[in-house]
Amino acid sequence: MTVHRSANQFLPSLQRSTANVFGPIQREFDRLFDQLGSGWTQLTEVELAPRTDMRDTKEGLEITVELPGMSKDDVKIAVEDDVLTISGEKRTQKDTKEEDYRFSERTYGAFSRSIALPRSVDAEKIQASMKDGVLTLVAPRSAAAKTKAIDIQPAA
Repeated sequence: MTVHRSANQFLPSLQRSTANVFGPIQREFDRLFDQLGSGWTQLTEVELAPRTDMRDTKEGLEITVELPGMSKDDVKIAVEDDVLTISGEKRTQKDTKEEDYRFSERTYGAFSRSIALPRSVDAEKIQASMKDGVLTLVAPRSAAAKTKAIDIQPAA
């Protein structure tokens, strides 16, 4: 048995005004932009992580961290359970009124950066130095962690 439907049954009713059709979509966009707008202030409160480079050397690892405008007294370094943590706080230089700025891209506040160290590093012998806003850490390999070459024997 064949059922025939008219074209009116497949199309939505056109008796509704366009405001009623697009109303739910407009409300959803309004809600989305309201949430996005309130999120911008939260982005400024995100904990900062300084830019870091880590490279292998013959002796172990060399880690450099960019900390512009900071002194060694503003930075703390700790090692616990093979995790190196560099933390500190960049404080504002002076109090100024916000209306004096056209824009400000400099960031201030607390930061923390944690790096998992390989087991081959001797955490007791890590040395740190700081020059021109760049912190350099040298993490030597332990004596027990020397690489041993293994010869491949032909199969029998």
